[in-house]
Amino acid sequence: MHLLFKNILKLLVLWWIGAFKDLDEGLGSFQLDAKIWEAIGAATSASGSTIPSAFGARPPNVADNKQATTADSWSFWLLYLGPILLQNKFRSSVYHHHFCDLASIVEMCLQFEIERADVHRLRVACQKWVTEYEKLYYQYDPERVSACPLTIHGLLHIPDALEEIGPVWTHWAFPTERYCGHLQPAIKSRRHPFVAIDNYIVLQAQLSQIKLIYGVEDDLSLKPPRSLLPAKHFAHPDYPYCILLTPQRPLSSVPNSIIEKILISFATRFSTNKTTIRKYLLKDSITQWAKVRRLHGGDDMTASCLALFTEDQRDATFVRYDMLVDINARHRRVAPIYEKCSFYGQLKHILVVGLSAAEELGLLSETMFILAAIERCTIQGTSISGAPYYERMGTLEVVDMSVIQCLVGRVMAMDGRQTSIIDRTNTLQSSYCVVGE
Repeated sequence: MHLLFKNILKLLVLWWIGAFKDLDEGLGSFQLDAKIWEAIGAATSASGSTIPSAFGARPPNVADNKQATTADSWSFWLLYLGPILLQNKFRSSVYHHHFCDLASIVEMCLQFEIERADVHRLRVACQKWVTEYEKLYYQYDPERVSACPLTIHGLLHIPDALEEIGPVWTHWAFPTERYCGHLQPAIKSRRHPFVAIDNYIVLQAQLSQIKLIYGVEDDLSLKPPRSLLPAKHFAHPDYPYCILLTPQRPLSSVPNSIIEKILISFATRFSTNKTTIRKYLLKDSITQWAKVRRLHGGDDMTASCLALFTEDQRDATFVRYDMLVDINARHRRVAPIYEKCSFYGQLKHILVVGLSAAEELGLLSETMFILAAIERCTIQGTSISGAPYYERMGTLEVVDMSVIQCLVGRVMAMDGRQTSIIDRTNTLQSSYCVVGE
């Protein structure tokens, strides 16, 4: 943790702002103009409004708020924000590529499970990164030998540590620091602080054992059980992975254009036409809800049409959803071949819709569906870091709630034209241990 986020990354930042040990650029061109770095810091801070709170704390301004920049915030900046905000900011792109290579190394380290083949790839990547660092910053000049502190060499030993004691989550300092933060309120005595800490730890251990031995963990807890569902919610046995949360609105709040989209969605689903669907649509059953919660550790996603945005609100309306797409759709005489594709968009409406029993639709009884109206982002490509980006929104479509996967964040490019999408469910998804997976 400290090696990467509090040493190597901050070392690179000092190079970029021209504050590393009074060394200049030499033969390189890596220093950023002061205004550019200030703009990057401001963009980092502003991104908090478009990144859901599920991703972590609001990113601080890395340019002028040094007190708020912790190892946790630097790690988020390295993995998600830096590769986007630094693009096209250096006079030579080689420095941006070198930075993105460091982010890739961290991604490999954060995997929940690491194979021996992965360790070999990581070792090669670390050796390549250090060699490139020496070329770009040390420049093989003996007078610049202070450009190579021990922390740079330490990067080469990360693969050895992974091989000996396992993935970084088993031995890094984050849990230790959080435990220290848990102990801090226990220090009641200035004269005997360690006695206070010792007593607190002993009492906590005794209480934990009582909970385990007598099975009274829920009874002694001062917090509501995690499994306790909200008093007002909508759940359906056909959708066991999610619940809908209030506020709830009746049919009158749903625009006619959305009703038409619902008909189109069902017509596609049942391979029929809108006229047939209209016969069986139970319009009085249509309601819309403000939020959908994926159970078992998933996200709370908000419908933008019912969201109450405040000045400090963090946007939780953009989602990733996966659907099967016929890659032969343009060739009518060719058999369809379906391929799973990921899409991104803004969740506009969360709808509960009923269809009456219909033999021609294969419905033996009245059936309820949970649908989502999503305005799709028109993805134009991916950045060097693999983040998809878009400039405008596309069409609005109604899909089944089962295809929605998770929340995504967004980062506006500094030129204001492109918006990049931050998706946590890429190679980093295995660094989160979720019960049941």
